[in-house]
Amino acid sequence: MQQNTIMPSWLRFLIIVLLVMAVLFRFFNLDSKVYSHDETYTSLRISGYTVAEVKQQLFNNRVISPESLTQFQGVNSQKGLSDTIMSLAKENPQRTPLYFAIARFWLEIFGNSITSIRSLSACISLLVFPAIYWLCRELFPVSLSVSGIAIALAAVSPVYLIYGTEAQEYILWFVIIIINSAALIRALRLESTSGDKSTPDQFSHWSLYTVTLVLSLYTCIWSILVAIAHGIYVITIAGFRFNKAFLAYLSASVVAFFAFIPWLIIGLAKFLQFLISNNEVNSQLPSQPVFPFLLTQFRRIFFDLDMMLDNNYSYLILGLLVILVGCAIAFLCLTANYQTWLFIVILMLVPSLPLILSALNSGGIEIGSEPYFFPAYLGIQIAVAYLLATQIHNGGLARRRIWQIILSLLIVTGLVSARVYYQAGTWWNKGVSYDNFQVAQIIHRSSRSLLISDGEEINYGNIFSLSYLLDPTVQLKLVKNQIIPKIPDGYTQVFLLNIADTWRQKLATQNQAKINLVYRDEYYSLWELRQPRKSP
Repeated sequence: MQQNTIMPSWLRFLIIVLLVMAVLFRFFNLDSKVYSHDETYTSLRISGYTVAEVKQQLFNNRVISPESLTQFQGVNSQKGLSDTIMSLAKENPQRTPLYFAIARFWLEIFGNSITSIRSLSACISLLVFPAIYWLCRELFPVSLSVSGIAIALAAVSPVYLIYGTEAQEYILWFVIIIINSAALIRALRLESTSGDKSTPDQFSHWSLYTVTLVLSLYTCIWSILVAIAHGIYVITIAGFRFNKAFLAYLSASVVAFFAFIPWLIIGLAKFLQFLISNNEVNSQLPSQPVFPFLLTQFRRIFFDLDMMLDNNYSYLILGLLVILVGCAIAFLCLTANYQTWLFIVILMLVPSLPLILSALNSGGIEIGSEPYFFPAYLGIQIAVAYLLATQIHNGGLARRRIWQIILSLLIVTGLVSARVYYQAGTWWNKGVSYDNFQVAQIIHRSSRSLLISDGEEINYGNIFSLSYLLDPTVQLKLVKNQIIPKIPDGYTQVFLLNIADTWRQKLATQNQAKINLVYRDEYYSLWELRQPRKSP
């Protein structure tokens, strides 16, 4: 098959334009969206406090202002970097510490604002483009066009934009696993051409892979599955023999594993403590049916207007994308080098399968699991880029024009998605905090409101999420163990956020008041306590 060894001028110009737009969409209006439940946990870890410490200081039946929560949402003078790492180790060891350490240093320089913490992810997300370029150059060394089109698709991909503006570690993990994958392909290529060269040269071939594997493990524990995918790939192309390349991969993985042992010990100790105490998980998040979730995420790689799957337009777009991606994967497997297509297919399948199988067994996939499909997103986009690059530069003029139109449509749909996301105040990835803007507006209808809640289940994170939207005139009364609080005087409206039915009934009886539902969504409810008017 003919391959184009140079990147055409129109593609270079397109990449420059799209990269400029990608930067604009990532760095403007960073503080305009809801600071979500999950993002507040990021800020909590950066602060160095634990959930237990926060509940002890805030959830004690006192009336406080939203500003009282800011101490536990970023860098402060009471806690240091060691506290940040230890808070993760104590309460959330499955989230490894590299991103949180970087974020803490970042906030020490730029402050604790939403714009500051999200700008870190925006800066990191720009590294996606050179990383994808390098990976595609390693996979398709004779075609610059594949790398160019992959960058163009990545620049307008909604899912990369979303996590490139979120205060979470996933975009850093994505960048590192791309570099890690490229380093593996490079090491295998150099290994195959090195002949009988000495061990020091072999060390230089695999050192970058080893370092990036360690970094990926310390960014997201899901990197273990990416490493397994790499291992399956290496042993497969080795013909299931322990050849020189596989032994080198094994040595690099062992070194990375030993480097990760300190955190792994912490995680195992915490897991054993969990089994012994038989405690429930800190926050049981809602789940979604598996296949609708997967289909929706598949569409969001290229097009996302925050539409549900039951929308007719969504089904139409999904159908067209399924056909395109199916053709891309089939074309890749039929025409590309065996080692190339095998790597992409394994990268798509292996890290995703455990999550899918677990979800099928439990009957649903937990919201917030979307970023763990990043390796699959990457493989799908590279396959599509390969199909487009090959078809645009081969065959007759009419066929090339058709594929140029398809590329244009993908870019336009991505840009439309980015534009809509740019203007929106909330998005699907906000999860349980999706409607917090609406809840805050209801609370603000009164000149002086009191919001009562506890720290059970999703309430803890959502209270912090709401605190970023509430005016100083709103006061909070946070209780623990469902203690029936005394309602202080002087408030024009009293709201109850996501409280248990029995607690609500006791509160109404104690205050001789009616409690009316004023808002309910998929995740929680807001109630208003209406006390009887006192006679003059």
